[in-house]
Amino acid sequence: MRKTMTEHILTVFLHQRPIGALVLLPGEQILFAFTDAYIHDRNRPTLSLSFKNTAGALITDINPTKNRLPPFFSNLLPEGPMRQFLAKRAGVNENREFFLLRALGKDLPGGIHVAPADGRDISMEMPAVERKDSEGVAEKVLRFSLAGVQLKFSAVMEASGGMTIPAEGCGGSWIVKLPSLSFPAVPENEFTMMKLAAGVGITVPEIRLIPLQQISGLPEEMRQMAGNAFVIRRFDRTDDGSLVHVEDFAQVFGVYPEKKYDRANYHNIARVLVTESGLHDIDEFVKRLVFSVLIGNADMHLKNWSLTYPDKRLAALAPAYDMVSTLPYINDTDTALKFAKSRDMKVLSFDRLSYFAAKVKLPQKRVLETARETVERFMDIWKHGEYANELPFVRDAIRKHLKTIALVKEVGA
Repeated sequence: MRKTMTEHILTVFLHQRPIGALVLLPGEQILFAFTDAYIHDRNRPTLSLSFKNTAGALITDINPTKNRLPPFFSNLLPEGPMRQFLAKRAGVNENREFFLLRALGKDLPGGIHVAPADGRDISMEMPAVERKDSEGVAEKVLRFSLAGVQLKFSAVMEASGGMTIPAEGCGGSWIVKLPSLSFPAVPENEFTMMKLAAGVGITVPEIRLIPLQQISGLPEEMRQMAGNAFVIRRFDRTDDGSLVHVEDFAQVFGVYPEKKYDRANYHNIARVLVTESGLHDIDEFVKRLVFSVLIGNADMHLKNWSLTYPDKRLAALAPAYDMVSTLPYINDTDTALKFAKSRDMKVLSFDRLSYFAAKVKLPQKRVLETARETVERFMDIWKHGEYANELPFVRDAIRKHLKTIALVKEVGA
C-alpha cells in the first residue's frame, strides 16, 4: 500500500483532545481508528453510543467505508441546500465528504472538531475561492457545519440584541435560521411552536425572533432576503464558550442522514433513553411525542432528537429543537417515525401509549399520566388563544387537526 499523504489524514478531536483519525485510502475508502490513548482510558469521554457494543465496551474494529464518511461523521455535515451552499463557497465537491469535513471541521456540532494531521490551518488555503461582496471587499469562506437542511448559521449575540455571523462562521453560541424560500413564515411558525412547547413543560433553549436587518455578516447571496430569522441558543455551547458534546439519533443508530425516516422508530429511541439516562428523560420524550402530534409536526425524524453529554460521559436527552407545525404546508398527518406500529397521528390513544409502555418496559401509569397532562396543558393554553392567534393559517390547520386525534377526544380537554 502506498504511504498515505498527510493531507489525507484528519485528526479527530473531542473536547480539544485527539482521540482518533480519519484516513482517506486509495480507491476512496475512508477508515476511522481511535488512538491507543483513547482506547485505554477508562474515563474517556463518550464520542457516540454507536461505538459502544452490547456489553458497553468500546468498538475498535471499525470497517472502512467507501466514498462516504462513516455514518457518525457524515451526520456532522449539513444536508440539501445548506450543504450545496457551503461546499460551493469552500470550493469542495459536495459529494466528497472527506474533503467537505476537512473544510468545515473547525466548528462542528457538539464537542468535536477535526483538523489536517499536518497541522496546516485550512482557513488560510484555497485562495481560488475567495469572494468579494457588493462593495468589492473580500469575504472569507464560511467554515462551519450545522447539520440539517435549512439555511442556518452560527452567530454571536450583540449587546443591542442583534446578531453577528463571524467572518468564518465559527465560534457563535447561537443559531440563526433564515426564512424558507419554499414556505411562508417558517421562522414565525417555529418560534410560536417552541414557545408553546415551553408552555406545556417541554425543555427548550432560549429562543428569539429577529428581523433580518438586525443580523450582520450574512453572506452576500442572502442579504436581500426579507422578514424574520428564528434564533436559538446552542445547547452544545456554554456561556464561557466551552463545548458540550452532542449526537443526534441518526448518529446513535449509525445510519446515514437520508435514512433518518426509516431505519428506526420511536420505540428504539425510548429504549436508548431508558438504558442510558432514565425515566426523567422518558417523561420528556412522551411530552414531545404527544406535543408533536398535537401541532401536526410530521418531521420529528432521527436527526431531530439528540443526546447531550454534560459530564462528557453519560447521556441525557438534549433540549427540544426543530419543532414546527408542518401541517399548514404539507397535508400529511403521518409521524416521521413509527409509533405503536403506526404513523397515523389521528390514532394516537391511551391504548397505543399502553402498548408503547409495555414494549419499552415502562411504568404504564406514568406514561399515561404524562400524556394526559401534556394534552390538558396544551389545550388550556390553546383555548386561551395566546399562541393560537399569532399565525392564522397555522392556527386553522392545527385547530382542524386537533378534532381528529383520538387522544384529545379521550382526554376530553
